[in-house]
Amino acid sequence: MTKATSSAPSQRMLRVGEQVRAALTQVLQRGEVRDDLIEKTVISISEVRMSPDLKIATAYVSPLGVADHAGVIAALNRNAKFIRGRLSGQLRQMKYMPEVRFRDDTSFDNYSKIDALLRSPEVSRDLDAGNDDDE
Repeated sequence: MTKATSSAPSQRMLRVGEQVRAALTQVLQRGEVRDDLIEKTVISISEVRMSPDLKIATAYVSPLGVADHAGVIAALNRNAKFIRGRLSGQLRQMKYMPEVRFRDDTSFDNYSKIDALLRSPEVSRDLDAGNDDDE
């Protein structure tokens, strides 16, 4: 019997990802990471994607109010081993503590580009022309 492969995450991957996201949020909110850049930046963790074997957690983060996201992401990745150790208390049920990788969450940028496109005069004109046909 062959197992069907799917690119969609399993329920277990989603559940564990949410647990890791909550634990990461608590570690950052408590200021446990002793790094000036991380301590003075509010960091939003929008999603954590787990690898199928649950050994790698990729956290998508948005540093708020900071122009240079790359610097904050680099600081988080420099402190990833320390952060991983701080997660162990909250994720005791896991057989393996996942390696944490931090990536810049660009989804908000994508949403704003789409919003700007939808509000552009050309698209508005086309949408208004389409509504006239309905009447």
